[in-house]
Amino acid sequence: MSVTIKAIGENDKKLKKAFVKFPINLYKDCAYYVPSLVLDELDTLNTKKNPAFDFCEMQLFLAYRNDEIVGRIAAIINNNANKIWNKKEARFSFVDFIDDNEVVDALFYAAEKWAKGKGMDSIIGPMGFTDLDPEGLLIKGFDQVSTMAAKYSFPYYEKHIERMGYEKDADWKEFRIPVPDSVPERHQRIANMVAQRYGLKLLKFENYKQIEPYIGKLFHCLNEAYKPLYGFSSLTQRQIDHYVKMYVPLLRWDIVQIVIKEETDEVVGFGVSIPSMSDALIKSRGKLFPFGWFHLLKALKSKKNPVVDLMLMGILPEYQGKGVNAIIFSDFIPSAHKSGFKFAESNPELEMNNKMVSLWDGFNAENHKMRRAYKKHFAKI
Repeated sequence: MSVTIKAIGENDKKLKKAFVKFPINLYKDCAYYVPSLVLDELDTLNTKKNPAFDFCEMQLFLAYRNDEIVGRIAAIINNNANKIWNKKEARFSFVDFIDDNEVVDALFYAAEKWAKGKGMDSIIGPMGFTDLDPEGLLIKGFDQVSTMAAKYSFPYYEKHIERMGYEKDADWKEFRIPVPDSVPERHQRIANMVAQRYGLKLLKFENYKQIEPYIGKLFHCLNEAYKPLYGFSSLTQRQIDHYVKMYVPLLRWDIVQIVIKEETDEVVGFGVSIPSMSDALIKSRGKLFPFGWFHLLKALKSKKNPVVDLMLMGILPEYQGKGVNAIIFSDFIPSAHKSGFKFAESNPELEMNNKMVSLWDGFNAENHKMRRAYKKHFAKI
């Protein structure tokens, strides 16, 4: 039974919806898979709604056998990242498929052919449009529930991708961290010393109006902190506005920290966390209505949610390694404990980013999941 590949047109809403819903059906019997909201995924793939399309190109592909969808893949080119890193590199993303050589071969051949036609000399992935999209293929932790910001994948994905000639390009680690009952004495001592030495102050907020004057400064800090990291391209103002609109409604102000330099009001570090949405998204099955919103709202507001997701943390390069993280932890730990959180889930952290990975030393953190970005160079004709 042969495999047919369909390239999805930019305005083909029906096929885009089928593209988005395919993994929900593929993983329907998997307890560890966390579906994204269908409406959010459709917005991400909408060239008019996602500001990443100001500098990105994309082609979506679906694989069919006997008129049944058996796989999907997106080919993406981030022109800004290619310019910054001086590369001609495509990305594959949104990749899911049944355990079948013919399906995988057809999908990756289509993505690679498209990338070659655009003048690219290599392809990496799974990678999204930007660094704030899900990155990396799960290679460890198949018995662990995913976070909202990452993607689950069956163990056979890794075998197929390596069979296709892809090799490791970068790994990310994820950690499960028990929330202490109180701030460790060492961290509190460092926090007090660093704040005094560099004239730093921790800010807390009760609503968006209070944090709004610092949003631009926070994203400037993020862009500077993430600039050296794998595949990163600085967020534009349109992207910043987009992410603010997407994530601010999910924030719990008690677990948001911003550290400023008092003299200049400059943001030098921040931590943004949200209650885990994993169980709520599993119950919603990708749908906001009729009852998905209830599960999500309950996860956000309830003090019975035991897990908090560490969504973003950033520290200006000139302040890294100086203990600013201790200031953030000195507030996060008692706030998280008071809200009933028992464990924190880190987002994927680059294996090579030793400063970030080392933050969990002394916290009994467990490296329970790992992800990998693969790369393949195209043969020169």
